[in-house]
Amino acid sequence: MRHLSIFLFFSLLFLSCRSGQDPQTTAYLRISGETMGTTFHVTYRDSLGRDLLAPVDSLLVAFNQEVSTYIKTSVISRFNQSAEPFELGISLEEARALPVPAKGDRPMEHFTANYVASLSYYHLSEGAFDPTVMPLVNFWGFGYTAKKPVDSVDSTTVDSLRLLVGMDSVLLYEGPHLRKKNPGVQLDFSAIAKGYGVDLVGVFLEQKGIRDYLVEIGGEVRARGVNDRAEAWNVGINTPSPEAGLADIQVAVQLADRALATSGNYRNFYEVEGKKYAHTINPKTGYPELSKLLSASVFAPTCTEADALATACMVMGLDKAFEFINRQENLEGYFIFGKDDGTMDVRYTPGLAKYLISN
Repeated sequence: MRHLSIFLFFSLLFLSCRSGQDPQTTAYLRISGETMGTTFHVTYRDSLGRDLLAPVDSLLVAFNQEVSTYIKTSVISRFNQSAEPFELGISLEEARALPVPAKGDRPMEHFTANYVASLSYYHLSEGAFDPTVMPLVNFWGFGYTAKKPVDSVDSTTVDSLRLLVGMDSVLLYEGPHLRKKNPGVQLDFSAIAKGYGVDLVGVFLEQKGIRDYLVEIGGEVRARGVNDRAEAWNVGINTPSPEAGLADIQVAVQLADRALATSGNYRNFYEVEGKKYAHTINPKTGYPELSKLLSASVFAPTCTEADALATACMVMGLDKAFEFINRQENLEGYFIFGKDDGTMDVRYTPGLAKYLISN
C-alpha cells in the first residue's frame, strides 16, 4: 500500500544497533519483511530469544486486508465501491471507544479504528488531514488507479471532485454503519496506516512482555525502552533531496518512549511542462501542495498520531505547521524548508532540543 501523503521513504536509520559478543547485545533480535508497499524492521530485546517474524508478518497482512486500497477485496476497497450503508458489525459505543491500535480480534476493527482516529485528526487539524481526499489523489495520478501524470489541468473536474471531500461526507450511525453523503466518496488511510501499523506491532511486542524495542515501517518509528547500549534509541532523519541516499542524514535524534513520523514531497512528484506536481494534495484547494516546506517530522506518543499530523503539516505549510505543532501538548516538530537561494534550513519547536544528537 502506498501513502497518500507519505509516499516518501525517509529512512530513519537504525544508528544504535551494533554487532559483537557483548552480553548486553545477545538478547536483541532483528526481524524484517515487506508490508504496505515498503519494508518493516523490528529490533527488540527478548530474554526468551523468540523469533517473532511470523506472527508480526501475519499481523501486518491481516491489517493490510482491512485498509489497503490496492487490495480489491479489502474492507476499505469494499467500502469505497459501496453505495449502501456499510455495516461494521459492532455496537456504536464499541466503535467510538476502539483503542488505537485496536485488538483486531473482530472483523473490521482496524478499519473502524482508523476511521475514528482519522475523524479526530481531521477536526484537530481543521481539515488539513483528510482521508476523503482519495478521489483527488487518483485524479492527480498518485492513488490506486493507473499512474498517469495529468497533462492538462481541468479546473472543472477538480472542483467537482472537491465536492466529495470532507470527513462530514462519511457519517457513523447506529448499527453501527458508515453512510456516505455521495456514492462517489472514498476513504484512503494511507497517511495514517503506516503509523498505525507501527503501533500495532509495538503493542503486540508489549503483550509478549517485551519492553525494549524499535519498530520501523517505511520510515515511521516507535521506540520503547533502551537499545543494546542501555541508551535511548538513535535514529536519523534523511536529507530531503531526490538525490539523497539512504545514508544521507540531515539530523540524528534520540527517541525514548516516543514515536516519529516524517512526511514530504521531494521524492514523490512528477513534472509536466516544467511544473512539478507533488503527491500531497491539499483537500481545501484540490491541487497538489507545493511550498518551501520540504519535510515535516512529528514526535508524538504514538506513531498513528505522528503519521497523521506530519501529513497535515505538509498541507499547512511551514509557518502554520510550526504554530500548530508548537501549541499541541506532548508534540514536537522538526521542519526542513527551502530558502530563496536554493539552500535548506531547519526550524524546530523549542521542546525538540532534548532529542537532538546533532544538527
